[in-house]
Amino acid sequence: MHRHADAVVAGVVFALTVLLTVVSFPPYKIPEFAYAMLVPGIFWAYTKPRLGLYLKTLFASQAVAWTLLLGWLHHVTWVGLALIGPIVGAWVGSWFLAAWWVLPRLPGKSIPIRLVAMLGLAGVWVLIEWSRTWLLGGFPWLPLAASQWERASILQVAAYTGAWGISFVLVMMNLGFGAYAHRLFREGATGFNKRSQEFFLALFLLLACVSVHFQESFNRRGYTVPLARIALVQPSIPQEVKWDAARAQGILEVLTQVTLAAAAGRPDLIIWPEAVTPMAVRGDETAKTFVESLVRRTGIPLLLGSVAIESPRTDNEAWFNGAFVATPGEGVARDYYAKRRLVPFGEFVPLRPLLGWIEKFVPIGGDFRAGETSAPLLLSLRGQSVVFGPLICYEDTFPNLARFSTLSGAAVLTVLTNNGWFGEGGAAYQHAAHAVLRAVETRRPVLRCGNAGWSGWIDEFGGVRATVTNEAGTIYFRGSRIIEVSRDARWIDRNTFYVEHGNWFVLACAVLAAFAFAILKMNEVPVSPPTDAE
Repeated sequence: MHRHADAVVAGVVFALTVLLTVVSFPPYKIPEFAYAMLVPGIFWAYTKPRLGLYLKTLFASQAVAWTLLLGWLHHVTWVGLALIGPIVGAWVGSWFLAAWWVLPRLPGKSIPIRLVAMLGLAGVWVLIEWSRTWLLGGFPWLPLAASQWERASILQVAAYTGAWGISFVLVMMNLGFGAYAHRLFREGATGFNKRSQEFFLALFLLLACVSVHFQESFNRRGYTVPLARIALVQPSIPQEVKWDAARAQGILEVLTQVTLAAAAGRPDLIIWPEAVTPMAVRGDETAKTFVESLVRRTGIPLLLGSVAIESPRTDNEAWFNGAFVATPGEGVARDYYAKRRLVPFGEFVPLRPLLGWIEKFVPIGGDFRAGETSAPLLLSLRGQSVVFGPLICYEDTFPNLARFSTLSGAAVLTVLTNNGWFGEGGAAYQHAAHAVLRAVETRRPVLRCGNAGWSGWIDEFGGVRATVTNEAGTIYFRGSRIIEVSRDARWIDRNTFYVEHGNWFVLACAVLAAFAFAILKMNEVPVSPPTDAE
């Protein structure tokens, strides 16, 4: 009977955790569930469940949830989806091991010890998220903070802590709700004792975030200054023809058509997405000539994504995924930005001596090379020099890349990407959520241009000011839109605390986690959670 009851509880926790995790993130528009997605596992941990059953249940729930969240990857590779979903799930789900160890030790402890333990657990979550930016090459897709990309009220603290601070507060809210539920339903608290100090601490932190929002976002009148009219072009080139040499002329005709249509509105700048030309604009004279001819025809500067081939047809040949500037007077500028974070099995094969038998899903022979600097690009718009900090493909999911671009002088961050690989599911919206976080962290406008969506403009406070859609309201289409982009004068040539000081909050979380562990060990009353043998 006891085993049957455990199985029922495990099934309920599994189902609720999967459901709440999936619907907390884009493309779903109910991010409030992120405040409770961990609560089933937290509430269960208080009851001292068997370790094996607890971990199997929570790890399985995370594996399923992340496989569903990354389901768009099947358009590229089913095998990759089957591997990466469970890996990321186990990576994120490892937090529940800390919760299982900490939470059963808290009932009966003093308020300060319980609060320190909660802060330490939230710190562990941040450390796990931070490890996803570098461990195993890094895959920081969808940190918990990304769930709130359309809720500016909680985002503003990122200018001080990075997105880590948002995730920290969300985990604290989950822990607060879990502690409150345990106090009511397990400890049988009544009357005045129903209060949960853990919940009130979490609520205080949430209100602190909201207060930053009021201070930063509602005092903007009179500070908005125009930047430029910028055309975002979506050529919507299907992936199955993108690298087919026989289809190159057709692709150039599409680029010409959509660019001339955009130029008719006389914008100050036209932006193309990642690797948009079928040939390398650096290293292939045909592509370079095409771009320069089109720019002269429009009379409008162009910021584009393309490939650079250095030292072509030699033993030192090197391929780069780059961002370039072309102007009517000077053509394609010599200096360009080279992508710093390459996609494993897309742009290179990691551990090639061991894994060289695995083909890349991008049909280009050989590996790309990674750029080594932020290399911002300079453009003259309306008589003023504006420094653009390019981010290519999924580089905007790495906080440090946007930070280094800002430190290098970028006044505007520009994301050139190609989500055409992933169909018309949730990938484009999930990806766009990261750009919102980078905008708040750096207090820089972010212009995002995708092959077929999501394209748009995000202001310095994470507000989505424009989204490129067609008459039917969809982001997935071929065409363009001209956007009137402005800046907040208070943040021109000024860096945020996060940009200046980097991941200080991650270090603070490590200290919190270590301190909480030490306090619990010092005040430990032996507990013996049931073993699998029992």
